[in-house]
This record gives sequence, structure tokens and C-alpha cells, in this order.
Amino acid sequence: MTTAHDHRRLGRELGLFDTDPLIGAGLPYWLPDGAAVRHTLEEYIRAAERRAGYQHVYSPVLGKRELYEISGHWAHYSDDMFPPMDLGGEQVVLRPSLCPHHAVIYRSRSHSYRELPLRMAELGGMYRSELSGVLGGLTRVRAIQLNDAHIFCTLDQVAEEARAALEMIRQAYEALGIGATRYRLSLPGPGGKYVAAPEKWQRSTALLTGVLDRSGLPYEAAEGEAAFYGPKIDVQVADGAGRESTLSTVQVDFHQPEQFDLHYIGGDGAKHRPVMVHRSIIGSVERAVAHLLEQHGGAFPAWLAPTQLVILPISDTELPNAVALARRCTRLGLRAQAVGPDRGSLGARVREFRLVPYQAVIGAKEAAGDHVALRLRDGRRLDPRPAGEVVNRISTLVEAHSTDLWADATS
Repeated sequence: MTTAHDHRRLGRELGLFDTDPLIGAGLPYWLPDGAAVRHTLEEYIRAAERRAGYQHVYSPVLGKRELYEISGHWAHYSDDMFPPMDLGGEQVVLRPSLCPHHAVIYRSRSHSYRELPLRMAELGGMYRSELSGVLGGLTRVRAIQLNDAHIFCTLDQVAEEARAALEMIRQAYEALGIGATRYRLSLPGPGGKYVAAPEKWQRSTALLTGVLDRSGLPYEAAEGEAAFYGPKIDVQVADGAGRESTLSTVQVDFHQPEQFDLHYIGGDGAKHRPVMVHRSIIGSVERAVAHLLEQHGGAFPAWLAPTQLVILPISDTELPNAVALARRCTRLGLRAQAVGPDRGSLGARVREFRLVPYQAVIGAKEAAGDHVALRLRDGRRLDPRPAGEVVNRISTLVEAHSTDLWADATS
């Protein structure tokens, strides 16, 4: 990994996140600018899920050991789980996954076939007992905030739900300005801890293979990379050194619906077993932000940037105009700040805020006409124009989650 694109260094230099031995290894905390990026990313995903017909839930980060014995995590995944805690004569554990909780939420109510597909989403915390030697920055952590969802559907609906999930991933990557290195069909391998159900594996593998083939996406099959309960489509991304990691996934699961005795009432009035499609659009928030930092070198797309507009008065005389404009931006939902001459010369401030998408310079002439001279992060400079026009244009681009700074700008 090149030093220039090491997300750990950038995260500290830009004041996004940090760690402390007193909190513990693999447990980063988010500083205000990092929290702004994280919150914006989470809200983007929630809004995209709402538009796609998902219902959001909250579930606890703890669960009884029995919950994970039923799901199969205890038998197949306990090496990656934290030890149980004794609580009132029961054993509870920090969850390593959200799917058992969602299965229980589904079965808490009766469901008709008319409700399916039922799409349940949550940005929820989970915990993995990672070894100290593999922890690093945001890419390998012990406390994970996962963009997770589970779709309960009929067998006939699985392929379309998986296809729709891949399309949501494509749209998110476009808004984030990132790309997939490759798509991987992750299959079981010899010697792994997998659920022993050959027929279920064959059916789920055939479904995902069909989805990939019809999508036209190039993919590679990889043995030994499946989840313990089923195969998955992994969307792989790479860091500056070419090292791959999984950011997004789509999985088909016949196992947990059976383990939790999930059912719906069909058109024939009888009980039928749903299929569970697991999908994550951006994976964990931590890994997503790490990849964005390394991909963009800290120059986030404007809609995601911790500060979207910095207003630079040339002298103290224009400072009131700059402060008023910053307040106007804040009321419109933009993250803006006014930075006066006490922080240095105009050139020094321009350099200090070089990663901010927009810099609005206000001199005496601009202040007199409520104009700004706009500098774009890519080096383009716009002729002075009304401040309201500039703010409205930036707001429109931000609301559209565009990666363009100013599509028709001229120098």
C-alpha cells in the first residue's frame, strides 16, 4: 500500500477516526468529521433501501447462546465469536451476525404469500473476535457496523431479489465513485465447517450462478469462500497495493429458514418455507470508509465530504458576509464553514482546505454584490456569480449524490 493512500494515516491526518489502547485494539472511535462521513453514508443506504421497499428494524447486539446454536453459528463459527457471558443463569453472547435476530423477528408474526418478498434491513452492530495480529485501521475491526438485510421470499422470487440487490450495489458504487475489481461466486471447499446439506447447496449455487450468468457480469468461482450455510456472490474491491477484500455480498440461504421453522401461508392455505436472501450493499461501514479513503485519497465525493464548502473572506471586512453565507448553507443542509484571515493568507487557506470540494472566495467586490468566486477542488475557477446561485447548484448536486463537481463549469 502506498503511503499516500494509507487510510490509517489519512484517517488520523484528516481527523476522521483514531484508536486508543485504553479503549482496545480493533475498536476505533469516530471524530466529528468522520462521524459526518459515516452518518451521511448510512443515511444514503437507508434512503436507497426505503426506495427499494425495505423495512428497517432494530435488534439487540446480544443474544442467548441457544439462538446461535439454532442458527448454526455456534457449531460452525464459534472460533470467531466472543466467549459467552453468564447472565442470570443464562449464557449470552455478542452477536457475530444479524441474520438470527432477523429470522426471529420474521417468525414473531404470521405471514401470507401476499406479503412476500418481505425485505428487512438494519444498520446494526456485530462483533468478531479477531486476533490482534490481523487488526488494522478500519479494515479489520472487532466492533462492526454492518449494512445488512434479509429478504424472505418464495423460491420463484429469489433470482429477481438477488438481481435487484446487485443493481443496488452498482448504483451505490457509482455514487461513491468506486468500482468492483471482480465478482466472485464463493463456494464451499474441502475441510471447511459447512452445513451438511448437499441438496440445499446445489439449489442455492444454481440460483446464484443463474443470476450472474443473466447479469452479464464476469465472475470467477472460488472454493472455500462460502458462508457456512450457503454460497454467495462477493463483490471484490482492491486497495492501492492490489490486495482484495469483500465489500458487498448477496447470499441465498435455505438453512436458517429451516432451523428457525419459518413459514408463510400460501395461496393454497398451507404452510410453506420461505427462502432467505442475505445482502449487503456496502458491507461494513468501517471497511467502506477505509476503501473510500484509499480510493479518493481523502477527496470524498461532494455529497459525502465532511466539509462540502469552505468560505474564504480575503480580509476581516468580508468575514461577516462569509459567516452569513455559512449559516445559509447550514440551513439548506450543507456542511459549510467560514475560515477567516486569522488562519493565514488566502493561499495558505486554499492549500489547507484543498480536499474540500468547493471553496468560495469573497473579496470586497464580491461582498458588495453578494457574489462569490468559486474554486473547485479539481483546480477549476469560476467567474464571480451570485452566492445564492452557487449554493443552490451545490445543493442540487449533493442531493443527487453526483460525483460531478460542476458539470458545465468553465475556467
